[in-house]
Amino acid sequence: MDTSWMAQGLCRFEPPSTFFPSDGVGVETAKRICASCPVKEPCLEYALEHRIDHGVWGGTSERQRRRILKKRKLSPAPLVSSVL
Repeated sequence: MDTSWMAQGLCRFEPPSTFFPSDGVGVETAKRICASCPVKEPCLEYALEHRIDHGVWGGTSERQRRRILKKRKLSPAPLVSSVL
């Protein structure tokens, strides 16, 4: 997976500990930074694909990512139609 997007993240201006908080207030602080980040979506997909369990990635907490993965697992696969 291409990770060149990481160099554009707003997180590059913050200490890494900001995105690995120990409390809910810290999570909200990190999420506010992520809210306007230009690479929020690829960051989230990276965390989901690599099953990253800790920290705030793409504006989501660990719990939110677990819910997203569960929802994706439960949603039916898209139907592929063949054109003849």
